[in-house]
Amino acid sequence: MKRIGVLTSGGDSPGMNAAIRAVVRKAIYHDLEVYGISYGYAGLIAGEIEKMELGSVGDIIHRGGTMLYTARCEEFKTLEGQKKGIEQLKKFGIEGLVVIGGDGSFRGAQKLTEHGFPTIGVPGTIDNDIPGTDFTIGFDTALNTVIDAIDKIRDTATSHERTYVIEVMGRHAGDLALWSGLADGAETIVIPEEKDDLDDIIARLKRGQERGKKHSIIVVAEGAGSGFEFGDKIQRATNLETRVTVLGHIQRGGSPTGFDRVLASRLGAKAVDLLLEGKAGVTVGIQRNELVYHDINEVLSQDHAINLDMYKLSQELSI
Repeated sequence: MKRIGVLTSGGDSPGMNAAIRAVVRKAIYHDLEVYGISYGYAGLIAGEIEKMELGSVGDIIHRGGTMLYTARCEEFKTLEGQKKGIEQLKKFGIEGLVVIGGDGSFRGAQKLTEHGFPTIGVPGTIDNDIPGTDFTIGFDTALNTVIDAIDKIRDTATSHERTYVIEVMGRHAGDLALWSGLADGAETIVIPEEKDDLDDIIARLKRGQERGKKHSIIVVAEGAGSGFEFGDKIQRATNLETRVTVLGHIQRGGSPTGFDRVLASRLGAKAVDLLLEGKAGVTVGIQRNELVYHDINEVLSQDHAINLDMYKLSQELSI
């Protein structure tokens, strides 16, 4: 293998640039040519492909987002779109591809592998919802962004003696809500994997009232329901002054943490190693601080599993 490509797809996450940098520099170290594909699979179909040099990835390791940009592409979900993408890869002489992204991005990589094109998936998503890895690129940065926001909200919740409902990202996975809620001592954490009964939440708040508690923090993953709906129901049931904050896309931005920079560097470099070893149709990950890889079909056939011990602990500590 003499020439590889790299793209980012789907939602951006802090650390993607560090992963791109690792792929490019590791490849060049091994005398490979590297081509960056802009705008994900949409850019692949359109031929938005340029050769990258060492300087192409200078001064990007600390930047959030992705220098290759990203987009969602319905056309690539079709056989015709996939064939157009492979034609572009062949046109540029690219023999292997590194795809940095989440579940949807991996499905595109899976299709390329099925068509006989060597592809490696690198997990980049703030949701931390990819099986086969303990952490995904961007999760730690997003977690710290959420923690910082909740810390600030708690200050005003204390000052005004209010209940605050904070909605965080996590359409199908509650990791951001669980980790940030536990780290910030939230009274209640609501996640899609273990939906709390609203009556239980209200009962917990009332118990707090009875022992003189004057403010509360409730963290809700977007996949478990609307923060505004929770807030409205809580205020009507408890008569507690309740405010709602939806953190939104602020969670995706920002300079990546040291953990995410190192994780992205390790995973990006590992993807190049696997291509050089002749591997294809696998995803890289980290488990127990060791780099691993798994068959992409196996990864995509599994459901993300929440850490139920952490969830139980959060309930025990919020009595």
